[in-house]
Amino acid sequence: MTSLKEICGGLPLHPLPENRGQKKGVPHAPVRIPNLTAQEEKLALQNALRYFPPEIHKELALEFADELKLYGHIYMYRFCPEIEMRAYPIEEYPCKTKPAAAIMHMIMNNLDPSVAQFPQELVTYGGNGQVFSNWAQFWLAMHYLSEMTEEQTLVMYSGHPLGLFPSHRYAPRLIITNGMIIPNYSSRSEYEKMFAMGVTMYGQMTAGSYCYIGPQGIVHGTVLTVLNAGRRYLGVENLAGRVFVTSGLGGMSGAQAKAAVIAGCVGIIAEVDEAALLKRYRQGWLMEITDSLDHCIARLREARNNKFTLSLGYHGNVVDLWERLVHELDTTGEQLVDLGSDQTSCHNPFSGGYYPVQLSFEEANQLMSTNPGRFCTLVQESLRRQVAAINRLSDKGMFFWDYGNAFLLEAQRAGADVEKRGANKTEFRYPSYVQHIMGDIFSLGFGPFRWVCTSGDPQDLATTDLIAASVLEDAIHQGVSASVKQQYHDNIRWIQEAGKHSLVVGSQARILYSDQKGRVSIAVAINQAIADKRIKAPVVLSRDHHDVSGTDSPYRETSNIYDGSAFCADMAVQNFVGDAVRGATWVALHNGGGVGWGEVINGGFGLVLDGSEEAEEQAKMMLSWDVSNGVARRCWSGNSNAYETICQAMEETDKLKVTLPHKVEDESIVEQALHR
Repeated sequence: MTSLKEICGGLPLHPLPENRGQKKGVPHAPVRIPNLTAQEEKLALQNALRYFPPEIHKELALEFADELKLYGHIYMYRFCPEIEMRAYPIEEYPCKTKPAAAIMHMIMNNLDPSVAQFPQELVTYGGNGQVFSNWAQFWLAMHYLSEMTEEQTLVMYSGHPLGLFPSHRYAPRLIITNGMIIPNYSSRSEYEKMFAMGVTMYGQMTAGSYCYIGPQGIVHGTVLTVLNAGRRYLGVENLAGRVFVTSGLGGMSGAQAKAAVIAGCVGIIAEVDEAALLKRYRQGWLMEITDSLDHCIARLREARNNKFTLSLGYHGNVVDLWERLVHELDTTGEQLVDLGSDQTSCHNPFSGGYYPVQLSFEEANQLMSTNPGRFCTLVQESLRRQVAAINRLSDKGMFFWDYGNAFLLEAQRAGADVEKRGANKTEFRYPSYVQHIMGDIFSLGFGPFRWVCTSGDPQDLATTDLIAASVLEDAIHQGVSASVKQQYHDNIRWIQEAGKHSLVVGSQARILYSDQKGRVSIAVAINQAIADKRIKAPVVLSRDHHDVSGTDSPYRETSNIYDGSAFCADMAVQNFVGDAVRGATWVALHNGGGVGWGEVINGGFGLVLDGSEEAEEQAKMMLSWDVSNGVARRCWSGNSNAYETICQAMEETDKLKVTLPHKVEDESIVEQALHR
């Protein structure tokens, strides 16, 4: 068994570790079909071998060529370390700086088999959200981090550790870019080629930025989405007996079952991959599982009629589930579902992100590699069937929304009936959850703020929970608007109940939605608790890239931007740079994430609180920018909530001066000017 000291020692070459290949009993990524030319295959092999000295090239070349042929990528399975991969307490990492040790803690959490979707392929979530492109990069990054001083910065190019470069103590210790492709070449086909050649990587959002915290990372947002969907669509606060149908129990989607329980509704979640289903069931994130549609419908009816909370995982294709619900409607006249969505990985529909209903899971995995053209045809046919069933139920009163996974975008490309007549190109027959639910929350400055206790001690996490709840309660007592007050109350309830829901998978982490004032106040209070020794070790602050300012994504995070700038990425890029110059410990900028490669630019950060006055000042400055940047952009686009929020922020911050828009009150002036 490899030790942390050995992990930090650099690539193990003398002797070479045994090549064990793919481990049995572990979920593995689908085979990729990059369609490389002979010259590109040669480049892929040369690019992999350049991590190693020439004397071992002959031995490694044969197995790397086999990996490329068998899996469509060179993962370097030989170098997958024989260590219990998890987030170890920060004190156990042999590093020269605490920030470096904190980053290592986060990297190993992203690759923890209880957290990662395909750990041996270095995929954390989303089917292709890579931490690194291959295992050589993992070893090198860990070695560099162990050697890093406070006058160096590690630079990462799409999984590749470019090296340690001189900087200064106030600079980020780590700067990550993933998938920064020249725009005209940022297509799926080019991505598959470039990833196979080892020159770029799809980091999803928090996979490639080392900030994933397991399904808890999205469960809170899903709870808020379901609760607010009930308020908006059903006109109710209490979701008892209300049925929510969706799909996906993998990485991010695994949160849906837990969210249904916390929200108090009946959640029916379909999942084709039995391993993913059983993983969530064993982790306590699913109450029941079944592979019988008859049993599924019977339990749905029972829970609906008796108004008890249920999360039921259906092992099968969601299209079969939707079509069965239509059958029940047609034969009994009973509409069994109130709310619907989808969290298949439709950003990656032809490489394992979406499984067509016509095939079994095993048949689909085989066909996607042996006949990708036929597989693509079946996926699009399946999408059309799924949408047809959803439309039928929607016509009878079910409310459906797109969860920002490119479901409606891919359904449109497949020819499904999702068009919204007279709308702009970011709008469909059904809204995205940002357009109808979370967009207003973002415009108030609220988003998925999170932290990780690097001690690994659950008691430290419990202490931070108490601190966060107290901070938000104090903010309410000081006086806030009604809309902000409701969000604070939702989050206080969330944080007070978080412990009993067993949300921790992997690192000792917590997430809640907060605005600028709340984030800064929580950070300052946690930092003080570290200084007072009430918390034993540094705490890493972070957030999902899916946030107020972090992501430009016209079909998700910025889908409620209507001034024509939804396809512009200035906000995410400026956020990345602004965080870096205001004290972030590390920053990341990605192409892709959520809705897919070429569809989004997003960024994130990590900020290590160590109890120092310097950490407090960095948190105040960086977190304020990290929220106000996005609120200011949303204000300029014409959002009234954002206008009020940024005006309030300017009143409270002397140095903040934001350009405010003047609304065109009389649109006839514009019409007359254009049609003289």
